[in-house]
Amino acid sequence: MSELAWALVAPLNIFLFLVVPIWLVLHYRSKRRLGEGLDESARQRLEQALTEADRLGQRIETLERLLDAEVPGWRRP
Repeated sequence: MSELAWALVAPLNIFLFLVVPIWLVLHYRSKRRLGEGLDESARQRLEQALTEADRLGQRIETLERLLDAEVPGWRRP
């Protein structure tokens, strides 16, 4: 074989026997985790966050209504 071919054999072997298997394991592990979904505690935290976001949205709407009534031009720059 030519010298160039021999120079490519070692890096190619390292890539095929070391990098590719690690890459495949990490890829399919992450795919499996995405497919599992949320556990119960994560689901509860998500529900609490959504409830809090709704509550804060209502507070913002109330504040905007109050400002509209008391300071009519507050939205204009």
